[in-house]
Amino acid sequence: MKQAIVNATVHTGNEIINNGTVIIENGIIISVQKEIPNDIETIDLQGKHIASGFIDIQINGGEKHYFSQNPTEETIQDIYDSSLKYGTTHMLPCLISSSNEMILKGIEAIRHYREKYNNGVIGMHLEGPFLNPLKRGAHSIDQVRKPTNAELEEIITLGKDVIKVITIAPECFTDEQLQMLLESDIIISIGHSTITHKQAQVYFSKGVKLVTHLFNAMTQFGHREPGLVGAVFENENVYAPVILDGAHCDYAAAKVAYKLKHEKFFLISDATFLGRKVDNFQWDNFDAHLENGFYRNKDGNLAGATISMLEAVQNAYNHLDVSVDEAIKMATSNVANAIGLENKIGKIKSGFPASFVKFNDDLSEIETFIFSNK
Repeated sequence: MKQAIVNATVHTGNEIINNGTVIIENGIIISVQKEIPNDIETIDLQGKHIASGFIDIQINGGEKHYFSQNPTEETIQDIYDSSLKYGTTHMLPCLISSSNEMILKGIEAIRHYREKYNNGVIGMHLEGPFLNPLKRGAHSIDQVRKPTNAELEEIITLGKDVIKVITIAPECFTDEQLQMLLESDIIISIGHSTITHKQAQVYFSKGVKLVTHLFNAMTQFGHREPGLVGAVFENENVYAPVILDGAHCDYAAAKVAYKLKHEKFFLISDATFLGRKVDNFQWDNFDAHLENGFYRNKDGNLAGATISMLEAVQNAYNHLDVSVDEAIKMATSNVANAIGLENKIGKIKSGFPASFVKFNDDLSEIETFIFSNK
């Protein structure tokens, strides 16, 4: 049965259509137009805005469960259900530095979940364990390690079609190992790394186009050594995701980054848990407690974030001097472009999933709604 969303300000990802109509059938967008067809069920948005649902490529937990502790289908469902409450309809559950056994368990959990459910869980983000221990952040020193050819090959083989993004410190890899990743279908993101500006440019020239949480756990911009941050700013092909919570990244720094990166700038939550419902958390050598609205470990370091993608978008609009449409793109089309899914998600366009957020003029009120493909 066809349905029509009418009387909406439609943010397609390419343009804004005032008083637009979105035609939907079997959970898929059929067309975006001005005219309202006859004899069709209509949903009147009464002038409210509509955009594609948000995409979060780095989320660690839902409201109850933490994926790296319990990489199970129950945890994945918690992440999915919790994310929907905050406008996120597509996501990559993130597994941080863990044993090989837990990594493989996470891969299988995502694979089995996706075989059962055709929803917005689009794969997995593997953050580590092949990171530089000097920039490990809240990752356990017991799990951070250099790759072996055998372990890397196993992860690539078993993670095929599951691991969408892997965060690595490339200085910990041999040329052969890096080439193994470059030849796989996994998107490499540089993070938790001490590489210099010059070294970063070498990796970017090899085809790496993504970093993990700009500014955090990487070499900073300096006037004599521009660092990884400077290399990101200089290279127009590299995407820059930011945790926009005011703690991981000052809003002024994010404003500079956006002015330099434009459509290559996007938002992630990096949420340890969503909703701030978990006050304290302990898992192996990883710990986190809520302190003034942020998760920190016993050493006082930030231990993941507490924001949702909705809060990140609201913060972008309220602090970065951008329009509503620009803030929305930071969580939709820009993200899809970064992970090579620009022809599948992140826009209101014919053939794309009918997964939306509805919101008012200043993003203070928002609602997620998804049309089933059943």
